[in-house]
Amino acid sequence: MLVERGLQVLNVEVVSDAYAIAANYLRRSGALPDTLATDDRLLKIIVQMFQHGEFNRIRLANKAIAKFEAMLEASVLA
Repeated sequence: MLVERGLQVLNVEVVSDAYAIAANYLRRSGALPDTLATDDRLLKIIVQMFQHGEFNRIRLANKAIAKFEAMLEASVLA
């Protein structure tokens, strides 16, 4: 992670890897359409968790998958 003058800079590689892992799983499970477009909801979940201190890409991906699936389930029930 890069830090400059007290500001936290997003580590693009960690976020990108976590997104790729989570998106691949969600596409294979049918929760995401099989397109190359970035899903903003999933990316937002990963970025928020990264900003709150989670820097492990596997843990980020797993938590993002769980939150994304819970979000989808909640929208179906509503």
